[in-house]
Amino acid sequence: MPHVLVVDDQEANRVTLERILRRESWEVSQAENGNKALESIRDSVPDVIVTDLKMPGMNGLELLKAVRTLSPEIEVILVTAFGTVETAVDAMKVGAYDYVTKPLKRTEIVSAVRKALEKKALLQENKLLRAQLEGQQSIIGNSSAIRLLLEEIQQVAPSDASVLLLGDSGTGKGLVARSIHKISQRSEKRLVTVNCGAIPEGLIESELFGHEKGAFTGATTRKAGRFELAKGGSLFLDEVTSLSPSIQVKLLRVLQDGEFERVGGTETLQSDVRVIAATNLNIEKEVEEGRFREDLFYRLNVIQLKMPALFERPDDIPLLATHFLDFFSQKNSRQIEGLSPEALDALMAHAWPGNVRELQNAMERAVVLCRGSRIESTDLPSAVRKDHSRQRSLTFTIGTPLRDIEKLMITETMRQCEGDRNLAASLLGITARTIYRREAEWTQDSTGDAESDTTPKA
Repeated sequence: MPHVLVVDDQEANRVTLERILRRESWEVSQAENGNKALESIRDSVPDVIVTDLKMPGMNGLELLKAVRTLSPEIEVILVTAFGTVETAVDAMKVGAYDYVTKPLKRTEIVSAVRKALEKKALLQENKLLRAQLEGQQSIIGNSSAIRLLLEEIQQVAPSDASVLLLGDSGTGKGLVARSIHKISQRSEKRLVTVNCGAIPEGLIESELFGHEKGAFTGATTRKAGRFELAKGGSLFLDEVTSLSPSIQVKLLRVLQDGEFERVGGTETLQSDVRVIAATNLNIEKEVEEGRFREDLFYRLNVIQLKMPALFERPDDIPLLATHFLDFFSQKNSRQIEGLSPEALDALMAHAWPGNVRELQNAMERAVVLCRGSRIESTDLPSAVRKDHSRQRSLTFTIGTPLRDIEKLMITETMRQCEGDRNLAASLLGITARTIYRREAEWTQDSTGDAESDTTPKA
């Protein structure tokens, strides 16, 4: 029940206000002066304070300042005579929510309190949503790869240098971009995100730089681009390698000179943004093959951060799974205690080609389909269960030649990775070239053995 504190040195006024406010089913308490009001706040924090402006001792303005210091979340409404309206307006600049004039009208005071309560509820809801969002979108992990990444973010964030984020899809490049912006000197301004691969080529220039009225068919008004919207803040260009050559030229100019024009415009605008770019492609290969400008690459690649794939940090899988389990349980109003040992084993056995995003989706599915008090392996996607059913270890007899052990280990790892040599090489801590070389040697050995078997004996 909303709680309203009425503060007035005249008892009749307090009683009248209490009677009016209680009719709205609000809890109402009284204080005869500012000092009593502060004592009351320490015992029970109200949602709204309705206080007279003119009171002996601590007046309403002084009480307002004290309340803003002690409990800034409390909304304060001042009651003032007509002759002191100017003072009440000044008080609103200090932090008062509203003021009402005497003689009081029931509709006015009720409306003011109701709006103050609505504002407080909205602020609380936004605070909760932000907390949930930050909880969902935080960088979670305790592996050496994640600790190194977090240290790099702390070093990179305070500067204004361009950052290039590299990594497979689902590794969290967007999270890293938000983390860099959040602890940067530009955190008070906006972080504007552009998915360059999701915007049609004919519209991307307008999205980035804006356009003037009449610049093209359908341009009925002037539109600000993302560079203008991000002024003073950061601009995150996701999948930057999908930009066409003509847009790459315009982007290069912004990074070099800090200037651009809207589509169809002649006015040169100044850019004041920190650019964070990302791609899941091998950007150096894109440059080598002429699909991405080399000079633009160097402008974006001032600082490069590599996102580790999930298979490179298996120790973080239980932490991430538990985090997503808690989040989706709360989101879906489910009470799930945790993961069964079999389910956790299945998660640890999976290669996670979709990285953290795939794990997130798997846990959401498991929470929705779970029928018991904990997640079982049967609640997980079939691909995860399939991996769990595969052989996950090899046993060798003492004295087995190292060459045979190496062959079995590489062969089985390749089978687990469904023939992906790059993934198998990463898991084994070797290069894909080593696997190719070993396979060629095994083929040569096999061919040599076959030839020797068919050679006639003298």
